[in-house]
Amino acid sequence: MDLWTYEREAAARGCLPVCGCDEAGAGPLAGPVYAAAVILPLEEDIPGLNDSKKLTEKKREALFPIIQQRAVCWSVASVSAEEIDRTDILSARMKAMQLAIDGLAQSPAFALIDGNRDHGKQGAITTDHVCIVKGDSLSASIAAASILAKVSRDHYMLEMARQYPEYAFEQHKGYGTKLHYERLRTYGPSPIHRRTFLKNL
Repeated sequence: MDLWTYEREAAARGCLPVCGCDEAGAGPLAGPVYAAAVILPLEEDIPGLNDSKKLTEKKREALFPIIQQRAVCWSVASVSAEEIDRTDILSARMKAMQLAIDGLAQSPAFALIDGNRDHGKQGAITTDHVCIVKGDSLSASIAAASILAKVSRDHYMLEMARQYPEYAFEQHKGYGTKLHYERLRTYGPSPIHRRTFLKNL
């Protein structure tokens, strides 16, 4: 299976345009969860395109503008830490992905969704779709979305590092590293921390 199999299958059923959608930042202790949706021209060759987790930060940053330039359209959305605390992370992830899909300049006929979940208690994917486990390694559109979501979130966390330098967000991007927990114990949570993720603090 190559990275275009799922897109070709959707095209064969007349489900065009098809978008890929993925999220980033479900696990961190701080910051929003981000999602991106991307419609690529069918069979568009973007060298190095892969699951964002399998790429170096340098490679993701290099691919970020290339995907934006070559995509038919793309969209990035986020759900805040405050809303994650008010609902739950699964609902927030689903909401962010649907917001990203809704933000596309062209409405997709079909969406390829990374993972095995399409709804939470308070959020769901409403666009006609299929869930693909490890989709960011199996679909070009989802891989592109995974990079846009990850890089967009990283950029936000670098902004927060300047706003809240005591937490060293530039080093861990909000994930629960030893350094992050040390800073939390010293300074307590910031306004962008997810309080529901800090129960063990």
